[in-house]
Amino acid sequence: MLESGVSSYSIEHEEDSRVIKLRHQQPTVWESLFAEEVAELWEPWMRVVDDLLEDEELVDAVYEAQGKRHPQSRLRGRQQTPAEVALRMLILKHVRNWSYETLEREVRANVVYRSFCRIGMEKVPDAKTLVRLGQAIGPETVRELHDRIVALAQERRVIQGRKMRVDTTVVESNIHYPTDSGLLNDGARVLTRTMKKMEQKVGGLKRKVRNRMRSVTKKVIAIGLALRHKGTEGELKRQREYRQLLRLTRQILNDSRRVLQEVETLPAPRRRGVRGLGEQLETVADQVRRVVRQTKARVFAGLTQFPDKLVSLFEPHTEIIRKGKSGKPNEFGKLVELQEAENQIITHYEVYEERPSDQHLLLPAVEAHRRKLGRVPRWVAADAGFYSRANEEGAKALGVRYVSIPNRNTRSEERRRREKQRWFKKGQKWRTGCEGRISVIKRRHGLARCRYHGLHGMRRWVGLGVIADNLINLGRYLAPQLA
Repeated sequence: MLESGVSSYSIEHEEDSRVIKLRHQQPTVWESLFAEEVAELWEPWMRVVDDLLEDEELVDAVYEAQGKRHPQSRLRGRQQTPAEVALRMLILKHVRNWSYETLEREVRANVVYRSFCRIGMEKVPDAKTLVRLGQAIGPETVRELHDRIVALAQERRVIQGRKMRVDTTVVESNIHYPTDSGLLNDGARVLTRTMKKMEQKVGGLKRKVRNRMRSVTKKVIAIGLALRHKGTEGELKRQREYRQLLRLTRQILNDSRRVLQEVETLPAPRRRGVRGLGEQLETVADQVRRVVRQTKARVFAGLTQFPDKLVSLFEPHTEIIRKGKSGKPNEFGKLVELQEAENQIITHYEVYEERPSDQHLLLPAVEAHRRKLGRVPRWVAADAGFYSRANEEGAKALGVRYVSIPNRNTRSEERRRREKQRWFKKGQKWRTGCEGRISVIKRRHGLARCRYHGLHGMRRWVGLGVIADNLINLGRYLAPQLA
């Protein structure tokens, strides 16, 4: 398999051979012989995945994404990393749950990874280049790659689509635990830093930007110490410290407004150089004003259910989600739905912009299964959060024969007898595999916490983690057949 993979190197497309190409040039005879020597060192699943990644549709999807980085990406600029190399390195990163720096170091030092990534004796892309390549392969392209891999699994009869199980989990954003004082501290720091940069770029302002971060830090520490005091006295002390912290924050916000107004009066050439910083300053100032409002509502009015609560200045899309876990009652991230077919293959995933109720997800999940696999599942299994009578009847109307979803609130003796039947218990026994799959992708592929920025980054992170898990499961299922 390795030999056929190496010999399939082809030259780039003629119309844009100067910038983007599919693969590296044909390897030398020595490189081919060396690849044969290290073939025995490959893990069994890697041989299967190596063959799967030869699929032209997968490589073409990455190739097209690279061509959309800039309007003239296909015609101008330096030659980009070949699409095949970018695809394989990105998948290897998420299979191993490495950082970009670790990925670069490991591939440079390991001949097996060089062969798997189709690099051979060529130069390994550095970490910064890999970051840009990863951003070019956006969430839409990642979705295309996942759909194609599911189709390949169906072609090789790893999945038939007769069974479906679905569950939801939370992928947390890469933020510190949100507190009002912490958010105010973050906002003051970012505002001050941005104003200092603008002051330096324009060559000085009429009034020098004042750095109040020392006073802010003292107040944040004082609030932390006041939390140790319980009762009315501790509450009054905490409110007093918060008033002073809010006063300092408002002073910094006033400074930001003054800096923006002064920059607007500058000559066009000087103003053009800080346009991006000005937009950033205005955005962060609006976010800090939201934090000020929600802090005043919680600390002085006792209002904890503040609408559109902001929990991070750096990941503003983050939601507060409660899944009923005793060890972690509040999770900060996005709700993710995962649905599987046979042999632990995740056939569909979804990252929701706003958390929906699990009851609203079952019928769309069945429709997604039918759309991707061309058939309605015979079995559908989920936990009690997905149950409703409408869901059960709707799934049967779509053609599902067995719907194994428990109703925890029923008092009907007929319903209890139904849930004790063998087929129902069998479905629930199979459903528990969802919990194991979620645990594995969080542990092995890093889906416990998203390391990419923004909602698009969250969708890329989840999609690539799901692809990595699917490829390992495909490799482990098909490897014995090739032995």
